[in-house]
Amino acid sequence: MALQPLLRLLLRPPLPPPHRTPHLPPPSSTRRAAAAAALLLLAAAPSPRLARAEPDGEDDVDEPRVVRLFEEASPSVVFIKDLVIAARPRGRGDGGAQQTVEDDERGATVEGTGSGFVWDSSGHIVTNYHVVAKLAGDGSESHRCKVFLQDSSGTSYSKEGRLIGYDPTYDLAVLKVDVDVDKLRPALIGTSRGLRVGQSCFAIGNPLGYEHTLTTGVVSGLGREIPSPNGRMIRGAIQTDAAINAGNSGGPLIDSYGHVIGVNTATFTRKGSGISSGVNFAIPIDTVVQSVPTLIVYGTTVSNRSVMA
Repeated sequence: MALQPLLRLLLRPPLPPPHRTPHLPPPSSTRRAAAAAALLLLAAAPSPRLARAEPDGEDDVDEPRVVRLFEEASPSVVFIKDLVIAARPRGRGDGGAQQTVEDDERGATVEGTGSGFVWDSSGHIVTNYHVVAKLAGDGSESHRCKVFLQDSSGTSYSKEGRLIGYDPTYDLAVLKVDVDVDKLRPALIGTSRGLRVGQSCFAIGNPLGYEHTLTTGVVSGLGREIPSPNGRMIRGAIQTDAAINAGNSGGPLIDSYGHVIGVNTATFTRKGSGISSGVNFAIPIDTVVQSVPTLIVYGTTVSNRSVMA
């Protein structure tokens, strides 16, 4: 019953049109035609749309920020080649000395490639142990490591990398290159504490030999366990859907501020395809921060010193 007055109000007939003022002349046929055309144009016009945000709005910040992120972080990322150097024939006073990696790689075979990043201004490079495992296990010095870097101006150059420490338990290794301080761009080291599933992350590396490649994604999971090269489990790994393929190993996983939050290490691949399934893993940077100083000072961790000897 309470609705009846309201229904009557809504359904009552429209009010009659207002009485035209007698002294106003009726519109001419020309004016009537113009008014009709205007109504047709108005009816045909598309419905109004929200205006696009200005260049400094949230919708447009993403892309320039990612571009700037890559430009600032990529000089800290290195390309690593594991080479088998053939010995020079004896003679001409060289005493049968082997080639150095600066010799245009003549007679060298590339055994594998990987990534790494500049740890400090002393020339220490952090990478995965499995990237340089052959270098660690070959006492004949037939394996050499060539590290490709960029200076602050973007100029590329290469240096021999000396393995100074490794930790198979956490799949980490440290190389050393002799480079002038002003030519090095150490990476910004962040923290993996406080990471949240869903936040953006970026992987920079050299997948399949393509140098300085950026892939984007999110933190897909935390606290994962992945196997290490010596069969133990690496706990606390970061899962991400940022593409990681062969050659990305050892490169940095960074956050939206360019801080390294992990070391890209492993991926699940579709059986028989070699293609990443989108389930990729990185060693958390807090683990790396605990391990790397020991590798720099002592060459290896306590648990692996018997292996190093």
